[in-house]
Amino acid sequence: MLPILATMLATSAAQASTPPDFYGTDAPFAADAIYFVMTDRFVNGDPANDQRHQGGAHPTFNIPVAGAPDGRSANIGYLGGDFKGVLDNAGYIRGMGFGAVWITPIVDNPNEAFTGGDPVQWASKFTDRGKTGFHGYWGVNFYKLDEHLPSKNLDFAQFTAGMRTQGLKTVLDIVANHGSPAFTMPTAQPMFGQIYDNSGTLIADQQNLPPYQLDPVRNPLHRFYHAYDDLVQLSNIDDANPAVLDYFVGAYEQWIERGADAFRIDTISHMPTAFWQQFAQRIRAKHPGFFMYGEAFDYSPDNIGKYTWPENGGISLLDFPLRGRIAELFEHPDSDYASVLDRLYLTNGPYANPYELVTFYDNHDMARMNASDNGFIDANNLLFTARGIPAIYYGSETGFERGRAEHEGNRNYYGQPRIDAAPASPIYQHLKRIAQLRQQTIALQRGLMLPLHFAGDKAAFYRVYQHKGVHQLALVLLNKGDQPASFNVSEKLQPGHWKPAFGGSPIDVSDGGNLQTTVAPHDVQVYLLDAPATRPDLVAELARLMRECGHPRQ
Repeated sequence: MLPILATMLATSAAQASTPPDFYGTDAPFAADAIYFVMTDRFVNGDPANDQRHQGGAHPTFNIPVAGAPDGRSANIGYLGGDFKGVLDNAGYIRGMGFGAVWITPIVDNPNEAFTGGDPVQWASKFTDRGKTGFHGYWGVNFYKLDEHLPSKNLDFAQFTAGMRTQGLKTVLDIVANHGSPAFTMPTAQPMFGQIYDNSGTLIADQQNLPPYQLDPVRNPLHRFYHAYDDLVQLSNIDDANPAVLDYFVGAYEQWIERGADAFRIDTISHMPTAFWQQFAQRIRAKHPGFFMYGEAFDYSPDNIGKYTWPENGGISLLDFPLRGRIAELFEHPDSDYASVLDRLYLTNGPYANPYELVTFYDNHDMARMNASDNGFIDANNLLFTARGIPAIYYGSETGFERGRAEHEGNRNYYGQPRIDAAPASPIYQHLKRIAQLRQQTIALQRGLMLPLHFAGDKAAFYRVYQHKGVHQLALVLLNKGDQPASFNVSEKLQPGHWKPAFGGSPIDVSDGGNLQTTVAPHDVQVYLLDAPATRPDLVAELARLMRECGHPRQ
């Protein structure tokens, strides 16, 4: 009995000495900040695939938006960006500190400009006449690669393999809610309102009919569609049809097999949670843990949180509620850091896990953030140190087209000269600095977030990761003001040898001591302590954060 008793006592002692788990998420994808590229608008790496003469009477290449003021422009035609343009600049993206690239949909889109709807004019919204599918969201064959993207020896599988050799994952933007514009054309156009299967067979066709004239009961070609409209003239796909689920699961499994590492789901809130639960279950049956995040363009967390719950598919989200506060905070220099606190939802919030949300301040569907260089710098300092997975829209590293909406330049062509010049931008320089730190710091990627001070121009918080034998505490200090800011931190401060991530002398903190420092204007300092959390009040608070991280009903 003595050997058994000794073993039991040794096991009990080992368990007692094992530090508790403290982490926000252990999802592998949380390590990777995301760079969002509208592929056609990034870089034209291969002019041979531009299809410059496509479209006949309704050409698709280089269509300026009418009514632009002097010195301004926007475009609704294709401009030549492709896989090669992204892959040629993978080193640029990775070098900034990103681990993943989100690209717009790659599936086949119509070969003409759309003749229905309302005409696109400068600053117009929800207008599509004269526009092309350069953005990729007007799918007609979800199994087929659009001809504007690949090059010789560079199809999607070769593209994703090439990105991986550069240290970058590929996030594929997917759509299941709608296809291409489907009605209001003066004369029906090829491909619009149609869907084709993997063999190229036509399986759905709205036939240029308004939705209320569709007859899904009697006409097999109408069965993919609801007989009511949703978004402008886009076909409204019927999520209740089992054939629809089969079609999209099959299509998107194909792209996973060819190298997609994660999905961004367009218009997720336009389809019910029952569809996404089935979709996620079937995708993850073959690809366990596959990461997905959806776009629910809604600033109410009560409306969108349900998509993250396990019973609804466990799909993460773009964090619109936090985005609203971030834009307000950094577009207005006299704003108060306290305004973001109630959108972090660190305990008993609406989401299954707030640490897996994708955080951002602008994208292709809204006006770009209208901030000064310092505003962008401050926004990035928060985005890359706070909870969540940061995503940056192409060009934001230089303040490209700041404040501009879709038909005012939001989606303009970026190009190689701007990329080559980017390192001279102060926004780029500070973004690279903080993004590379996140890339190297597990506490900033996955750690619990414990706010200490959010007021005026100053914010201070801990990020703590303690899991599977790895332990790291980070103290983040942010100053968005025009003057140096003094910090004196003592609350729940773990004693130890705190090292500054951006240079300077380490600070030794004794038991019950404090950490005093100054942060330069529009700057950040992060102090790191590679030790387990042992201070009792810190441990107690971290334990509470761990218990209450998700939605109370989970």
